[in-house]
Amino acid sequence: MEPSAGDRFLRLLIEHTDDPVLLEATVRAARGRSELVAALPEEETRRHTRALVHGVLAALEDGRPSEEVLAAAERLGSDRARQGVPVAAFLDGFQAGRAHLVRALVADGRRMGVPDAALLDGVTRIDEITTALVRRMVHAHRVAELEMARTVREGRLQMLRQLLHGESVPVLAPLDPRAAYHCVVSDVSDPAVAGRLESALTAAGPGLCGLVDGRLAALVARLPGPRAPVAGPPGPLLVAAPPARPGEIAPMYALGRRALRAGAAAGLTGMRELADLALLTATEAEPELGGLLAGTLLPGLDPGEPFHRDLAETALAYLDHGGRIEPTAAALHVHGNTVKYRIRRFQELAGRPLLAPGAGAAVSRSANWWWALHRWLARSGA
Repeated sequence: MEPSAGDRFLRLLIEHTDDPVLLEATVRAARGRSELVAALPEEETRRHTRALVHGVLAALEDGRPSEEVLAAAERLGSDRARQGVPVAAFLDGFQAGRAHLVRALVADGRRMGVPDAALLDGVTRIDEITTALVRRMVHAHRVAELEMARTVREGRLQMLRQLLHGESVPVLAPLDPRAAYHCVVSDVSDPAVAGRLESALTAAGPGLCGLVDGRLAALVARLPGPRAPVAGPPGPLLVAAPPARPGEIAPMYALGRRALRAGAAAGLTGMRELADLALLTATEAEPELGGLLAGTLLPGLDPGEPFHRDLAETALAYLDHGGRIEPTAAALHVHGNTVKYRIRRFQELAGRPLLAPGAGAAVSRSANWWWALHRWLARSGA
C-alpha cells in the first residue's frame, strides 16, 4: 500500500532504498566488520544487501515480512554456510550493515525534521523485522551446515565400509593412503555410545569412525593411551589390529571381528591388542577340537560340581600368570595357600601335572591345557 503522508520515516526509507551511495556504504560496513564476508565477491554482498533492504521496506509497508522476504533471508543463511562462512561471522557483517543503515536513516531523518518519536518507532519496527530475518538466516545456515556435514560424513562412512570390506576405492581425507592405521572394532551398536567412543578414539590423532556391519569400527593413526577411559575395563571390548595402510586393512578387519567374538565370549572388556588375542581367536574357531581336548585332559572334572569349576578357574589363572602362586592369588582375590591347594586337587583329579617343564614340549602342553580349560569352563557355564 502507499505510505500515508504522516509516515515520514517510511517515506524516508523509500527515498533511500535505491540510493546507490547508501547501498555501497552499507555493503562496505558489512564487509569491513567480517573478514570472511569481505573475502566473498563484492557483488555477492551487494546483491544480498539490496534484497534485504527492499525486504525490510516491504515488511514496513505490509506490517510483517512476507514469505518472499523470509525466503531471501533463508537463501542468505544457506549461501553463507555453503561458502564456509560461520554463522557468527556472517551475522557480524549483517548487523554491521544494519547498524550503518539505521544510523544513516536516523541522521537524515533528523536533518529533515522527522520527530524523534517517529524515528524511534521506525527503528523499533526495523529491529522487529530484522530479528525475524536473523532467525530465518540462522536456521537456514544451521540446516545447510547439517546437510553438508551429513553428506561429507556419509561419503566418509561409505569409504570406510568399502575399505574394511576390501573394495578398491580412492582414499580421501581424513585418511592418507600412504599412512598406516590401526583398525579398531567393537561390539557397540548404540549410536550414542558409538559417538562417545569415536571422540575418545580420534583424540590421539586423525582417524575415521563409523558403524560398519552394525557395529562401531575405526581407522585411527594412534591408539588412545593406557589411561584413556576407552582403554580399560569396565568399558566395552575393543580390538585393535596392528597398523596397516588403508588398502591393506580389510584382512585386519576380518581378523579383528573374529577376535572380538572370541574376546566377548571370554568376558573381556576394554581395549585389547589383536596379537594378544591370537590364541583365544584361533581356539574359539575350533570348538569341537577344544571339546575333544577337554574330554581328554579333564575327565575327572564334573561340570555340575561348583568346586570343580573353582579348580578349573584357578588352573586357568595359574597358567595365565606363568605358574606363579602370588600373582594368581591376587587375580583371584584368594590366599596363596588356597591356590596351592586348588592346584594340587586339580592335578589329582586330572591325573597329570599342570606344568611339567622338564618333560619337553612345554609350550604345546600348556596351550592344550589352556584351551581345554577355556572350553570346559564355557560348556560348564552354559
